[in-house]
Amino acid sequence: MTTARAANNRRTASGNFWCCFLSLASLSVTSLFFGLLAQPARAGEFKTPSISLVRPDWSAAVNQLKTEIDSQPVVVDNFSFTGRRPSRQVKTQRISAISQINTVTSPIFSGIELSPVPVLLPFDSALYLADRRSGAVNLLIPRYQAGFRAASMFEAGPSGYDAVFLFDHGADDNMPSRVYSRPVEVQITASLLIYDIKDPLAGKGEPVKSLATQFPNLRRVIREGYVRYAFTRFGVPYVVSIHCLDSVARSKRLSCREAVPVAERFLKALRVAGGTPRDPRYNIASYASERPIAYDADFTYRPPGEIIANSGYRGQGGHQDFTVYSQIRFPIEKAPAFANSQSFMNWGDCNLTGRVSFAPTKGDPYRCKRNDKQLVFDESAKENYSYPWQDNFCETRDFEVGQCANGMGHQGQDIRPSTCHLRNDGADRCIPDLFPVVAVREGVLIRSPKQQAVFLLVNTRNEHVRFRYMHMNPARLDADGVIYGRHVTEGERIGVVSNFQDRPGGTTNHLHFDVQVFTRDGWLWVNPYVTLISSYERLIGGRGREYIQPPPEAPAMAHAQPPADLPPNAVKEGGGR
Repeated sequence: MTTARAANNRRTASGNFWCCFLSLASLSVTSLFFGLLAQPARAGEFKTPSISLVRPDWSAAVNQLKTEIDSQPVVVDNFSFTGRRPSRQVKTQRISAISQINTVTSPIFSGIELSPVPVLLPFDSALYLADRRSGAVNLLIPRYQAGFRAASMFEAGPSGYDAVFLFDHGADDNMPSRVYSRPVEVQITASLLIYDIKDPLAGKGEPVKSLATQFPNLRRVIREGYVRYAFTRFGVPYVVSIHCLDSVARSKRLSCREAVPVAERFLKALRVAGGTPRDPRYNIASYASERPIAYDADFTYRPPGEIIANSGYRGQGGHQDFTVYSQIRFPIEKAPAFANSQSFMNWGDCNLTGRVSFAPTKGDPYRCKRNDKQLVFDESAKENYSYPWQDNFCETRDFEVGQCANGMGHQGQDIRPSTCHLRNDGADRCIPDLFPVVAVREGVLIRSPKQQAVFLLVNTRNEHVRFRYMHMNPARLDADGVIYGRHVTEGERIGVVSNFQDRPGGTTNHLHFDVQVFTRDGWLWVNPYVTLISSYERLIGGRGREYIQPPPEAPAMAHAQPPADLPPNAVKEGGGR
């Protein structure tokens, strides 16, 4: 019987292959099949990311669930747990126990059964069920969540799950006193997908002695603006993180020192809350990313990693990365748009590193002390709104970026809209809030009211990625319902290009856009420059050309000629982008 079954499996596999192959001949290539057939990317070619997949140990998850449920004997009969049984029955019982916990938690965490990894949340299901059985009414969620509010966001999908919880100031008198007066936001993510990036700080961190028994492999590290607690459980990476500054605590600025007790309270409260076992999946190899064949007549870009000379932190250069981390829709609704520096170009503040200038009035020349690039005090200057694009991922900023040489950088890319409409009061400033910003993918928004940043989370079978938008006006975002848990479709308007940085007019009129991918150290920033180039090429329907700086004696437009090996009709007619 075993031989016959094996032969049948081979016939089925062969039939499936030829079915897929014939479909491939008549239909467009699906993303999964294309990933299997595509050639590896060559050096300097746009490529997709390489992603590793993990295999959850659901038996271990059920064992932990049983221990948790046993803490409330009155509810043990709600679950089906087994001892040693034949393998087929073990699988049945394993799924039964997990399905039963999903039934308990799904009214509170909608869609929890969609997670392909065991869901750990600060929710005591056993106590919750015991209270229900005793006839208790008004079951207040913080009682079962160690004082944390009901989840601000919970999102499960084919790659894992993400959740956000808030802990209020003074929610528990047993907690250390805190200067920071606002609620502390705690995030947790677990994922099947681990992005394989060259991370010089990967695996760093210190053990946490107070949690060593519960989490033997737990690592705590402060990086890229978060205190992070990374651990592996059931073969799955989990990361709990809180956004904080490694500095003195203030009433409106959370210090990492004050964040630590909240994070560790959260970790101690984690329990198995649900999920559903799925069939095993396999690693996703990197391959050459698709691009338009015809070249656009106008669009040019400087090479990835080429930042403005001497604009990097402590003299560092850029981070050359040819990865298209996701096939996205360009974040500004319409072309043209211009990716460049808002800090080290015209009207920029040189990131407060000093400048040499005359009186700062419209049209006056100046330069940043860091370099010799000539600038003017005019936000509408033609250079600001012209090609070529330029990478500024590793430009000088006071933000941690593990991908940049000195560990500090910009974290993302600045993008200006198509043009600058100057204010009619004679100022050298652009009118904000004229150009729509859109969702780059279908996904869910992560943002609490009054925050300056909007995250868009994408969780699909082959992706677990986040995108961040900044400098839109928080009051307008609040009014438009851009808050936690809102699901958006690709291309849906979610804001407008503005100039908000702590206040209206605090920066130039531009959109800051960045990309984070999930690793064993949590969500890390990666260079979005090539991802944006790829999305812009699709928006305008033509490929861009890498800009080569001509020597001083060369004609000014020498770079605009198509490559010599292109056929005469390879450059698209038209212009104005």
